[in-house]
Amino acid sequence: MKYLILADGTIFQGRGIGAQGDAIGEVVFSTSMVGYMETLTDPGYYGQLVAQTFPLIGNYGKIEADVESNKCYLAGYIVRELCDEGSNFRKEGELNDFLISHNISGICDIDTRQLTRKIRDNGVMNAMITDNLKRLDEKLNRIRNHKIQQAVISSTVEKPAVVGEGNLTVALWDFGAKNSLVNAFTARGAKVIRIPSFASAEEILAYKPDGIVLSDGGGDPAENTSIINQLKKLNESKIPTFAVGLGHQLMAIAMGGKTRKLKYGHRGANQPVKDSVTGRTYITTQNHGYSVVPKSIPEEIGFVRMTNANDKTVEGIEYKTMPAITVQFQPGGGSTNTEFLFDSFIDMMRGDK
Repeated sequence: MKYLILADGTIFQGRGIGAQGDAIGEVVFSTSMVGYMETLTDPGYYGQLVAQTFPLIGNYGKIEADVESNKCYLAGYIVRELCDEGSNFRKEGELNDFLISHNISGICDIDTRQLTRKIRDNGVMNAMITDNLKRLDEKLNRIRNHKIQQAVISSTVEKPAVVGEGNLTVALWDFGAKNSLVNAFTARGAKVIRIPSFASAEEILAYKPDGIVLSDGGGDPAENTSIINQLKKLNESKIPTFAVGLGHQLMAIAMGGKTRKLKYGHRGANQPVKDSVTGRTYITTQNHGYSVVPKSIPEEIGFVRMTNANDKTVEGIEYKTMPAITVQFQPGGGSTNTEFLFDSFIDMMRGDK
């Protein structure tokens, strides 16, 4: 028996999955129907209890080739029904064994629809997965005082690493980058240098990159003051820059913009994004709880080119003062109609655009 205790005092009773012990974090929901291996290993979920809205998880088992990093960064896992025996020709084991091996505590057999509605109505909140309800007042106090901090420094690479070979050199500033972001550039013939988040602008420029990529990641973008200050220096070089997710938010702050926390964020593979220039709408993969504040970017510096078709939040900014492509969503990631952004950046690095 396990329990999910929310900060508002709501308690869900279910069955324990994964590792033993308590897990505390910010409870959020993802609307993806598939891709649970990617979700579990996405550094952008650092410190969060992730609830899957799709009712059956684990039906194709554990597939190591689908992971986005070498470990799980989320705090805990919440599903309606966990498939005990997955079926797929690529399967290498069962999902529950994967959770245990990565020390992830979880809960199943709860009403995830009710949980999702509560988050949508009240906003994301802290919660705890626990084996018992002893000392409930003490646990509620821990839950309510919990904060996610140092998400970037906790999920970046420890030292520079070179991936791939090619005539173009991409400096990937790693704030919690996913493997798929690296693979997108190596597949296009670029050499990618993964650089720790604590690197200085001078250290990054020393690699003489043809382009700079600001990766996705987790946590509050505004707390990364050191990175933002270094990014301001980096932008002075006018080197072509590509930014996604958290990187997009950090770029906006460095260029004079502001960010704010969303009520329940965008997490899933079905977020519609409209391009105001072309009129096209793209279905995108997203994982973020913060967004750039509309109209916070000075008009002489840039303008909002892409917006979320559901809630009109900022999804892409076009800058007038430097060659840059920045988007809130994750190009590719199952959404092949946004792969062109990688190609556009390759052209930008080559000087074709």
